[in-house]
Amino acid sequence: MAEKRTFSISELSQEFDVTTRSIRFYEDEGLLKPTRRGQTRVFSTKDRVRLKLILRGKRMGFTLAETRELFDLWDETETGNEKQLLKMLEILDARRAHLEQQKNDIAQAEMEMETAEARCREALAELQRKKEQELVKDET
Repeated sequence: MAEKRTFSISELSQEFDVTTRSIRFYEDEGLLKPTRRGQTRVFSTKDRVRLKLILRGKRMGFTLAETRELFDLWDETETGNEKQLLKMLEILDARRAHLEQQKNDIAQAEMEMETAEARCREALAELQRKKEQELVKDET
């Protein structure tokens, strides 16, 4: 069976589980460049691959500007180039550093929560001990 060469916006929307509005937004941003048949958008296999890469980049935390820059570098040649690969590595390094910082921040927040929880439990236990002592005093 031959690979499909063109796609409608609704086909891409269903395939990638994104709204047609999102796809139109990526088009407005210049990341996708469908052709037109009257008012109908016709997306190529290149657009399909680009949408897949946009969504993958989004999951990895890439900004649309970073994605656009990578696409622009790719478009300079038929097969990409060293500049594109170096830029991709730079973005990946920055994202990895950002994620590491987030992991450290989360670990710090968890430690602070554990400390606060322990203090609250100790204070609650102390209040309960005092209440019990008051009850015993009142009974005697």
